[in-house]
Amino acid sequence: MSKPYYPNNWEMYKEADDEDFIPHTFDELMTWKVAGWELPSSVCCVIRAQNKRTGKIKEFTYQKPSAADKKLQSLLIDDDSWEVTVCDHEQINFLTRA
Repeated sequence: MSKPYYPNNWEMYKEADDEDFIPHTFDELMTWKVAGWELPSSVCCVIRAQNKRTGKIKEFTYQKPSAADKKLQSLLIDDDSWEVTVCDHEQINFLTRA
């Protein structure tokens, strides 16, 4: 069984005048999308790990800090070289191991 098709309104946007859209500065977009992240209250943190050798990315979501700590330790001890991004409610951190 195939997924149902949900129509979109791309033609309406294609035909719209430039004046119909509000221009935003780069700083506004950075503040809104990068500095304005929000995690649900049920999520403690999100860990995104990229294997530098293969380029594959894995993402892990945790509700408990202890489980996230264990995963982070295992990634940093692993033989593969990882680049790890950890996002919690207060900050985003980038960690790497050569």
